Amino acid sequence: MSSASPTQDAPPTVPNPGPLQTERHNLAVLALQNIVLRVGWIFKTESVIMPAFLDVIAGAGWLRGCLPILSRTGQSVPPLLFADRLRRAPLKKRMLAMTALQMAWPFLLLSFLWNRLEDRQQPWLPAVFLVLYFLFFCATGLNQLAYGTLQGKLIRPQRRGFLLGVGGIFGSVAAVTAALVYLRPWLALPDYDGFTYVFLFNGAAFLFAGIVAQFCREEPDVPREGPVSRMSNSFHNAWAVFRDDRAFRRAAAVAMLFTSSMLLMPHYQWVGREKIQAPAEDLILWVIAQNISVGVLSPLLGVVADRFGNRLAIRMAVFGMSTTPLVALAFAEMPLEVGQRWYWVTFVFLGLLPVTMKALLNYALELVSQDDHPRYQSTMALCFALPFLFSPLVGATIDWLPFAYPFLMVSGLVFLGGVLTFRMDEPRNWTPDELAAAGHSSQ
Repeated sequence: MSSASPTQDAPPTVPNPGPLQTERHNLAVLALQNIVLRVGWIFKTESVIMPAFLDVIAGAGWLRGCLPILSRTGQSVPPLLFADRLRRAPLKKRMLAMTALQMAWPFLLLSFLWNRLEDRQQPWLPAVFLVLYFLFFCATGLNQLAYGTLQGKLIRPQRRGFLLGVGGIFGSVAAVTAALVYLRPWLALPDYDGFTYVFLFNGAAFLFAGIVAQFCREEPDVPREGPVSRMSNSFHNAWAVFRDDRAFRRAAAVAMLFTSSMLLMPHYQWVGREKIQAPAEDLILWVIAQNISVGVLSPLLGVVADRFGNRLAIRMAVFGMSTTPLVALAFAEMPLEVGQRWYWVTFVFLGLLPVTMKALLNYALELVSQDDHPRYQSTMALCFALPFLFSPLVGATIDWLPFAYPFLMVSGLVFLGGVLTFRMDEPRNWTPDELAAAGHSSQ
């Protein structure tokens, strides 16, 4: 059962989105901000575009294996260190805007470098790319923390699934349209010149997303007294959340098992290109399949979450995700012509990844009052990252052993996560006393 934190320096509060008209306005702004991010994101899809670019400049499996650990470390450790500052910030929308702007510059710089290089097989380029990739995800982690915290402040729990669905549907339509119009011809340019435009486009999209965030209608929070928590306290507070809150701990176990599925993210495109021998133009087909899947699954799971709670939505998604490695293996065993024609279905299942992670973050919001939202969001993000310590090992295993071994292992871990969802609490079913213990109003 969740309990209020003993370290709180202010009494718990409940979500107060203000007048209905204000909530509707904020729903529209946050949905648009999500849509713009999705358009930029499709031009750097981690399952296709990023590992394909790394293969162009390097090619080793262990380097591909570095991508997941860099992305999840960036999305987990900086938010944990920044959570107390965000909690004290009077206007969360400013943090959302600033972090979106910080997401833009690594790709704008990468676009400039790629355009200026005549010989693109430089020994230093993989290291520079990985550093920029990591810095981008540091900013992304802070952006996701700010988005979740602002959503928790401005949007009621029963409307967050709707926001997820609207952002998913329209985000997918906009992203797929942009990919068909721009990404397909850019990827077809000779000598991989198109990456200049790909990185320039997504950098510009993240800049625009930062501008959109400023249009939220948000009342400033009351300034907080006392010093900001030290870095060491951030990890201590995260451990306290995991140790003391049973409901969070059970959800965190599911989250860690589920995110082990992302250890295979950079390797699905490798299976398609190397094992199934799919042509290069199939990259765009895989990107589109994954993004359409997000657009379809977001509203479906959003409706489930709003009507029945996030626990059921998470359960359905985790069991579905456990089949993804098996689907990829099945196509790899089929005749090449069949595998090449249908391998895109694998990326349909990968659409469950971002939707489920948002559902887990929304679940964490319901466990405590608004005052503790940043700490619970950042702690859940840290739990997402822990499995990624094994990411380079998985990449090396794929280099040394039959790739079916790590694929089967990950499938089993995610399935176990689905089983553990039956032990999760459903905050919507808590009694008034249980809600009060978590720091919520029973009204």
